[in-house]
Amino acid sequence: MRPKFELLDKPMLERILEEAFELIEDPGVRVAPYVIDLLRGAGITVKDGVAHIPEPLARRLLDLAPHGFCLYDRSGKPAVRYGGDDVHFDPGSSCLNILDPQTQQARPAMAADLVRMVQVAEMLPQYAAQSTAMVCNDVPQDIGDWYRLLLVLWYSQKPVVTGAFSATSLHTLLELLAIESGGAEALRLHPRAVFDVCPSPPLNWSDFASQNLVDLARAGVPAEIVSMPLAGATAPVTLAGSVVQHAAECISGIVIHQLAQPGAPIVWGGAPAIFDMRTGKTPMGAIETVMLDLAGTQVGKHLGLPTHAYLVAGDGRRIDAQVEMESGISAVLGALAGINMISGAGMLDFLACHSIEKLVIDAEAIASAQRLLEGIQPRSESLAIAMFAQTGLRGDFLRLKETRTLFRKEQHFPSAVVDRGLAGTNGAPDVLERARQRADELVSSYERHALPADREHEMITFAQREGKKAGLKGLPGIRALEYAGDRA
Repeated sequence: MRPKFELLDKPMLERILEEAFELIEDPGVRVAPYVIDLLRGAGITVKDGVAHIPEPLARRLLDLAPHGFCLYDRSGKPAVRYGGDDVHFDPGSSCLNILDPQTQQARPAMAADLVRMVQVAEMLPQYAAQSTAMVCNDVPQDIGDWYRLLLVLWYSQKPVVTGAFSATSLHTLLELLAIESGGAEALRLHPRAVFDVCPSPPLNWSDFASQNLVDLARAGVPAEIVSMPLAGATAPVTLAGSVVQHAAECISGIVIHQLAQPGAPIVWGGAPAIFDMRTGKTPMGAIETVMLDLAGTQVGKHLGLPTHAYLVAGDGRRIDAQVEMESGISAVLGALAGINMISGAGMLDFLACHSIEKLVIDAEAIASAQRLLEGIQPRSESLAIAMFAQTGLRGDFLRLKETRTLFRKEQHFPSAVVDRGLAGTNGAPDVLERARQRADELVSSYERHALPADREHEMITFAQREGKKAGLKGLPGIRALEYAGDRA
């Protein structure tokens, strides 16, 4: 039996959806001019920039959205399945800062930092996907979106969770993905990436978010709605009220998306949080924030949709007991909730900072959560009687064949990051130092797998051309040796 955790009973689920459908009709949803004709063409009333979406139409369009889809690795094999109770993890996205491993102080992230994080995540099986994890501060801001994606595609074979910060940059990102995939049609058939698209709370689809929804749908590249109600500030203070707003924002986004291209893949996701009335902060490690994610996900799963949430993040500014307590709790609860993609590992300081060492430690919590999902299973015809028949009351189970053949299936063995006494006790490094050592080992053993030469040449040509427009000199994070053949 697979363990499962739910917060909402059926009557509460139905109340949440009832109010969400009511909200998108009255008062309605603010929408951008880009989608007004699309909405009116479906019979939706749009007045003064506010769309009033009737429930029957919204339900019909929800039914058109796929209940599952796959993201593919570089070789074209399905690597991540969104749907059902499949659970995957990826690092958090778009941090401005990185926690320096030596000083334990935040500093601006650079392209080399992102490369190192991608290499570490590539080597850790707990991460099924990569993310465009950091803003590269040594790259011009106006090309930052596609440049982050370039580095991830260059160094990773895993699928990618990414996003565009403007409508104009989306097409550049899609062009780069199409080059790496072997063409736009290949990308449509075997999507390598899913794109986060964020409504502005409350109930507002901005111009660039609306355009991203439409353009992703028509390109056949999966979109992931990241609704971010802030309970008590940009959303009702009650958790139930914020879940209603989350549902309304997701439903209205799916309406826009499915009108643009019926049947296009989309994810019910989010990064809700509470607003801390004492500090004015948005604590991502707060248990109420986790509850918002779990409840919002349960609503999406009730509708049969693929799901996503932001968890496994801590709020402290250093790697300490608080940060890892917050991250570990949400990793376990998110897995038990059956969330298809859980983003946020490696993040701290209210999602403002990334840490490669934390990413390594979080992988251990994720591995424990994954073992928990396997549950307790019968491994032999009898549960215990046959083994007792061999040992009697002596208790010498170490000598049994069953012990030798089954212990690796029953027990998860963490890496040396988790202290189980293997290194002794005298002068043993602490968890942060063990995580540094583990990251160094992973990077040392990482090997880049090259793309076909023609695609690499096209990617580098693309990067040099687009980078030159923004005044970029060289390609930060990509060693000249790796593409020297393209310049010969």
